[in-house]
Amino acid sequence: MSSFDSARRDFLQLLGGTASAAWLAANWPALVSAAEHAHQAAKSGNPALEVLTAEQAREVEALCTCIIPSDEIAGAREAGVVYFIDRALKTFFSDTLPVYREGLEAVQKTTAELFPGVPRFSAATEEQKLKIFSHIVQESERPESGARRLAPGASPDFFQTLRVHTIFGFLVDPEGGGNRDFVGWKAIGRDPSHSFSAPFGFYDKDYPGWQPVSGETEK
Repeated sequence: MSSFDSARRDFLQLLGGTASAAWLAANWPALVSAAEHAHQAAKSGNPALEVLTAEQAREVEALCTCIIPSDEIAGAREAGVVYFIDRALKTFFSDTLPVYREGLEAVQKTTAELFPGVPRFSAATEEQKLKIFSHIVQESERPESGARRLAPGASPDFFQTLRVHTIFGFLVDPEGGGNRDFVGWKAIGRDPSHSFSAPFGFYDKDYPGWQPVSGETEK
């Protein structure tokens, strides 16, 4: 399955399960705020991180790229997902920060177990990353009872948590941020263009994604 089909499928599953319409409505301002942070960070020549260290961000981005790889549409890296996650970990997903810390430590240990000479996941070859990532996915899908966790004390929910956050960062309103250059919307077949006719062009000109109807000028 291509990342195009996978992203479409995952988004639909996400809306139907993990994130209800009520949850999205309640948290949408925070989602857009995180996306705006991602947008500004991605445009900056020296993006600033608020929660993740540079090393953690490098590992998170490498993992996000495995979830939504770069292809003909582009992927998590091009969409600036890591900056969305960084802001989310400071705000509405702050309770998952321990999951990230434990999960990243577990990934490091798994990398060392499978490839002793590789210092960290992001430094692995593409083939090695695929094997490590496949191992992580398999571990996350095992029943908790009798399953070996990625590392002692590590949360078994790290992969699913990262997956959900990656999808959010990939598909959030691109005018705000993470979904840079509409790559996420293109992946699920959403038309990135929309406009408003008067009087909405005047009142809603600051709404994310607004653009004047062809031939009209801003009043």
